[in-house]
Amino acid sequence: MRNPLIALAEAAAAWREAELAPEIEWAARRAVLDWFATMLPGRREKPAALVVDALAEEKTSGRAICYVDGSLRSPRQAAMLNAVASHIVEFDDIFRDGGYHPGSSTVSAALAIAQHQGLSARAFHRAVIAGYEVGCRVSLAVQPSHYAFWHTTSTVGTIGSAVAGAVLLDCDAEAIAHAMALASSFAGGHQQNLQDEGMAKAMHPGHAAEAGLLAAVCARQGITGSMASFHGSKGFAAATSHSAGDWDKALHGLGEWTPIARMTVKAHGCCGHIFPAIDGLKAMQRASGFAAEDVAAIHVEGYGATYQMCNRPDAITAQDARFSLQYCLAAQLVLAAVRLEAFRPAALADARIRRLMPRITVSEAADLAAAYPGRRMARLAVTLRDGRRIDHFQRTRKGDPEDPLSDDELVGKFTELAGSVVERDGAERLMNSVLYGSDLPGTVRLRPRPLASGNDRRLTPF
Repeated sequence: MRNPLIALAEAAAAWREAELAPEIEWAARRAVLDWFATMLPGRREKPAALVVDALAEEKTSGRAICYVDGSLRSPRQAAMLNAVASHIVEFDDIFRDGGYHPGSSTVSAALAIAQHQGLSARAFHRAVIAGYEVGCRVSLAVQPSHYAFWHTTSTVGTIGSAVAGAVLLDCDAEAIAHAMALASSFAGGHQQNLQDEGMAKAMHPGHAAEAGLLAAVCARQGITGSMASFHGSKGFAAATSHSAGDWDKALHGLGEWTPIARMTVKAHGCCGHIFPAIDGLKAMQRASGFAAEDVAAIHVEGYGATYQMCNRPDAITAQDARFSLQYCLAAQLVLAAVRLEAFRPAALADARIRRLMPRITVSEAADLAAAYPGRRMARLAVTLRDGRRIDHFQRTRKGDPEDPLSDDELVGKFTELAGSVVERDGAERLMNSVLYGSDLPGTVRLRPRPLASGNDRRLTPF
């Protein structure tokens, strides 16, 4: 077997000058727009603002934009803070087959370095593509067993961020390989902090972005790591999965297809493991016309993560509710959407949603578990108050490569989410800059906070 670390480093280095096919460049622009869509509303949520306060005495100067508070900071601080914000409202992109959210850390890291160095949008896109290439393929090697104890977005995200940073720092393949090796030692983020209460989950991609950039900067200065860091008997894969990694799977098609063109764009603001059930419920309502008040019971059969992570019948907080199948299905029935408003205090306290939640149950089905992670499916059985039972098998998720969000749907998502915190003209300028501009996106004018929270019209450059 060829050394996977070296093979992936060479692939990443090739993106520095490779001809960008129009569809690949457009995929990168879509990924960046989707990152802004999920990061901007997250900047007002905990823990993003709290981390800004925590770092008040350590604020570093630079030319990278921290969108959380509108300041200019060093690349590592800006990347960390923006990545935290981008993971809070659960709308960030997914590489389905690797169970990995690459955008939160990779785009954050690449944009911070690119802004600090005054680089072009084209250079930025190349780094994002390279970071996705390596991070997504590493996730293929270690999943699904890695996810039993580790949060892929945090661990693998550190490696993807290191690659993006190293590409923008003009590292050659050898230096990129050392950045990846160093990043594999910096990687962390365990499942307990993902599944329990607390704010650590959103910190995971923040750490990944910052640690990845540290690895990149160190590698550029000649600091080295082990070239067996990925596949060695005591390396990253062996330490965090059931084997030393399925590197044949990770390297399959290298140079023939690139992961950024196969991304899932989230259509709902919750854990992706709940998506098949939401999509199935919507399909059942369209076909049968029942309403929330007609439902006596719902049972969902899903794969392992659906049951293990999302069986939360008593979810109270917004974070917990985003991972509660019971809450999200009840919210879909009552509110007709699981978007930002579904996790506001009024919705969390809505008696109609709370009455429905105990009627919703979930279990794991062996055949659906066996198809994971390449397929994300659910079976639903809805029992109505008039005694009828309706069954449905949901084979896809809206937003996956088989049923992607169109460009118009992606723009609609951005307009809705970014428009919740950004002035309308600013959101439109930002969208046009990301999708069509040759310069990097800059600052945006934020909507004022509600009066109870004070006024907030800070700028982030445009």
